[in-house]
Amino acid sequence: MSTLPYRNALIIGAGPGISGSLTRRLRAENIPVIIAARNVDKLSALVDETGAIALPVDASDARAMEALFAETEARIGTPEVVIYNAGGRVRGPIAELDAAEVEQAVAVTALGAFHAVQQAARRMVPKAHGAILLTGATAGVKGFALSAPFAMGKFALRGLAQSAARELMPKGIHVAHFVIDGGVRSAQRTDPPDVPDSMLDPDAIAQTYIDVLRQHRSAWTWEIELRPWVEKF
Repeated sequence: MSTLPYRNALIIGAGPGISGSLTRRLRAENIPVIIAARNVDKLSALVDETGAIALPVDASDARAMEALFAETEARIGTPEVVIYNAGGRVRGPIAELDAAEVEQAVAVTALGAFHAVQQAARRMVPKAHGAILLTGATAGVKGFALSAPFAMGKFALRGLAQSAARELMPKGIHVAHFVIDGGVRSAQRTDPPDVPDSMLDPDAIAQTYIDVLRQHRSAWTWEIELRPWVEKF
């Protein structure tokens, strides 16, 4: 039996990192999980391991997102937890960036998040119940050189989260934004031997998301920063 006050979850922009850890943690709570991504082939191992259901989606497409929520309802019921992890990156000097690529990157990071929040709100507000968690980054509070499109998207994501929290939290929907301030550990990105735990552990990140989902509404968090103990401010 789950110890969380929610019955199911939809993770958008799923992959093997933070989303993978979240999927495992939610499934350990016996919560049905839909994991959605543009390329679902990369999710096959996670599906086999956890029993989650993988569905394809282009998060930047409003109709595709509407269809994803409808299919989620058909498969596991109306989602009570919606987690948006999708993001688009284009790197390079501003003077040399391709405008179409920038538009697509921002559309995935920010506009896709709006589609997710809108679809979730339409379902959660009538029930006065639900949680919407948005995965941000350092770039949402500090733009780096050669990474303008990512900063644009993540700054917009943070603004969306703050606005949605002010609007939806009084209606019973917990909205939270997570600033992932540092590199996330993976099989390809490991800690240097001389600096253990210098990268964010995706399992530890997932645990924080779960802790936020357990918060009492008298003390809800709308934003939280996560950084390794050696990360410089």
